Amino acid sequence: MTDSLQMRALIVDSANAPLRLASIPRPVPGAGQVLVRIAASGVNPLDGKIRSGQATHARQPLPAVLGMDLAGTVEALGEGVSGWVPGDEVYAMATGIGGVQGSLAEYAVVDARLLARKPANLNMREAAGLPLVLITAWEGLVDRARVHSGQKVLIHGGAGGVGHVAVQIARAFGAEVFATGSARQQGIIEALGATFIDYHTSSVEDYVGQHTAGEGFDIVYDTVGGETLDTSFKAARVYNGHVLSCLGWGLHSLAPLSFRGATYSGVFTLLPLLTGQGRAHHGDILREAALLIEVGKLKPMLDPRQFTLQTAEAAHGLLVSGEAQGRLVVEI
Repeated sequence: MTDSLQMRALIVDSANAPLRLASIPRPVPGAGQVLVRIAASGVNPLDGKIRSGQATHARQPLPAVLGMDLAGTVEALGEGVSGWVPGDEVYAMATGIGGVQGSLAEYAVVDARLLARKPANLNMREAAGLPLVLITAWEGLVDRARVHSGQKVLIHGGAGGVGHVAVQIARAFGAEVFATGSARQQGIIEALGATFIDYHTSSVEDYVGQHTAGEGFDIVYDTVGGETLDTSFKAARVYNGHVLSCLGWGLHSLAPLSFRGATYSGVFTLLPLLTGQGRAHHGDILREAALLIEVGKLKPMLDPRQFTLQTAEAAHGLLVSGEAQGRLVVEI
């Protein structure tokens, strides 16, 4: 940093351009905003899509500072903000889309409604790996499907970013959880407390018959997209089944779902950041989830490799290659 009014940040100048470390003006919090000193920034697949120019729905024009998830400490408060003091440890999904500066920087201004106190038993790196996937899983299971004890829940992609959190949330609410994955992910899924289903060797008819006596699952959460969503329609319980997807792109026939009398909900986690509506609820989700985290019912699965602003390019490389072994986080 050259002086107190500047900060370091990583900038993507154009589609597929390298991450460029630069000194830029430190932001100043406006009304309703908090200046956060960022300790760690989560890396998400959407960051890679924005960087490659393939995420127009995120409304993040280039050049830009990427990064939606963050953990850090409150540095200063804008006008009208209460409930926070400098030094408070926080986490949030609050930046990096809709034209807002991202979290691959030393500081960011954040809408105070999006912030929550960092769970006491997580370090900054762990906390930064959670917000987007946690909110996405929670909005589907808790807000839309009202998950509760006695239900059978199927998570497609149970070892993935959203999937591994969804498994833990469903179990914390008392559901019996099943999760699909590849053979190499069996240990991860079973360690999370779910019954493993190998999607390579088991057809939807096979596992619906084996685990639900042919009746179907009460809740099916598709975190994979594509054909997996079509499969999900066939796995829902007759009459009362509820299918969720956070990747409901493309064209899909609703006939299998309709024939079962089941329902569908789409989850678009970015909506409050893009529209301004529902931002306080995102903060509420992170606060409620922190209670589960602090009693040991929810924890992030992180890739063991560590990254800094100087080595963040390697983290993005792992993101693109699909070789990450958990959530990727850049420490600032």
